[in-house]
Amino acid sequence: MSTAILTGPPVPGSPLEGDLRSLGFDVRVASGADEAAGLLTAVPAAERVALVDPRFVGHVHALRLGLTDPRFPAATVPGAVTAQPEARTALLAALRTSTDAVPSAAEAPVAGAPVASGVLADRVADALEAEGATAHRPELGTLVATVPDDPQGRNEARQAVAAVDDEAVRLRSAVKARDGFFTTFCISPYSRYLARWCANRGLTPNQVTTASLITALIAAGAAATGTRGGFVAAGVLLLVSFVLDCTDGQLARYSLQYSTMGAWLDATFDRAKEYAYYAGLALGAARGGDDVWALALGAMVLQTCRHVVDFSFNEANHDATANTSPTAALSDRLDSVGWTVWVRRMIVLPIGERWAMIAVLTAVATPRIVFYALLIGCGFAATYTTAGRVLRSLTRRAHRTDRAARALADLADSGPLAESVAHAAKGLASRLPAMAPLAIAVLGAAAVTATAWLTPYGSPWPVVAAVGYALTSGIAVARPLKGALDWLVPPVFRAAEYGTILLLAAKADVNGALPAAFGLVAAVAYHHYDTVYRIRGGTGAPPHWLVRAVGGHEGRTLAVALLATLLGAPQFTIALTVLAVAVAVVVVAESIRFWVSSGAPAVHDEGEPA
Repeated sequence: MSTAILTGPPVPGSPLEGDLRSLGFDVRVASGADEAAGLLTAVPAAERVALVDPRFVGHVHALRLGLTDPRFPAATVPGAVTAQPEARTALLAALRTSTDAVPSAAEAPVAGAPVASGVLADRVADALEAEGATAHRPELGTLVATVPDDPQGRNEARQAVAAVDDEAVRLRSAVKARDGFFTTFCISPYSRYLARWCANRGLTPNQVTTASLITALIAAGAAATGTRGGFVAAGVLLLVSFVLDCTDGQLARYSLQYSTMGAWLDATFDRAKEYAYYAGLALGAARGGDDVWALALGAMVLQTCRHVVDFSFNEANHDATANTSPTAALSDRLDSVGWTVWVRRMIVLPIGERWAMIAVLTAVATPRIVFYALLIGCGFAATYTTAGRVLRSLTRRAHRTDRAARALADLADSGPLAESVAHAAKGLASRLPAMAPLAIAVLGAAAVTATAWLTPYGSPWPVVAAVGYALTSGIAVARPLKGALDWLVPPVFRAAEYGTILLLAAKADVNGALPAAFGLVAAVAYHHYDTVYRIRGGTGAPPHWLVRAVGGHEGRTLAVALLATLLGAPQFTIALTVLAVAVAVVVVAESIRFWVSSGAPAVHDEGEPA
């Protein structure tokens, strides 16, 4: 249990102690700062502790935001400060340095001094910075959190609390501040109440996330039946799964139940659901005599490459202080025109719009139509977003940091072959022009994919092209990726690897080759998504041994090309299946080990400021 220490005698009639207990705190009372320090020291080191001024007046949700959020080692709102175990030492040091300079809350404020001078918790929060543990200060919006120093101020604060519906603010803040049109207007207006229902029954976000996954897998199974009734049921279940997918994040924000496991589940299950549904549609189409596996794999490749573009661009500009490009200025002006904001959010086909389109088309059309719509819609969205980012990158004045270059190198997923070439080509790479890394990467990627497309199955030329791809990939990453467009290098590598696997499997022209390729690309894509979320979580890329064990993008591309050249089509299908299983076992096992045991920070999107 967490412990809250009141820094003075309780105020008669105050609901503060009850509010703190409702948030899971064991409340103790100190007569002053010295006794508060003693009580703090006595609290077990593994527990959260909070210092709260007994004169505090405010909403329960303000205390919840300030004292219970698990993502921050230390946090504060006016009149209260908290520290998790990792920041306990800093809190105690800050309390001791504040004792001599500030009167305790039980003492009367010094005449003429500002009100804050008598609020020990606030001064401790300020002193935390000197101890290297800055306290997070949540945005409270209309919520009240204050420490009045006289009866009139206390009465006014209570009136301010009564004027604002604490629960309405809590529900509103459970919803993302920025989301797609479909999610904002068709899902969130009622899913937030479902989130509250789940919270009142003790359900956790992880349980809702798992329910969303199970529902999506059932939807994929219904689509795999290949019947009209199955397709209708699949569309309905996919929408239900999406409602649950929105609910888990809203439940996490509503109850502040953020966790490392929850971040991992939320990040990976979305992709697992979508790609499993693609497979279900392809199986259902096959039952009706229509082979759409190439389209399903193409949709997965395109969607994954879109995400890599997003991730790479964001990581490349993670440390940028401002975007000075005219393109960004135009975007800001368009954002000031209300209707353009929603149009621009819709045309990029975010998950809400995309899943709604898939669900409706599944119910009323055929799997082939679903995949055509996906490829056209995602292709347009990818072109629109990538073009805008290219323009921003070319026209902005920004310096790429070492951290950004390291993130791009990790996203590149270079294996032993590319690393060896990169080491040998450092001298050459340093003399090449700024655009060289991207140009060289595009050249190698175009060569290997074009060769896989234009040559017959079994030809040795894809192997030659794959060797060339390994060489160009190494040269492309031989120097830090700090150029204006170097963030495009990882997406180019993804397109080359996934596209080559797709084309070689299609050239095999045998039952099972494309489904096996679908499984291999899904396993590799999982590895790449896992890399992204580790970087976003601030824990760095997967261990070097893992990247080497699965060969790197160039090693896998060469391996698949060799298999296609050396094996007949039926044996090639078996080899792809074995490779897919091997990659999946290694990367998923390491991912589970990492996210369950590493204590990595959670990655969650914020809702609106309360």
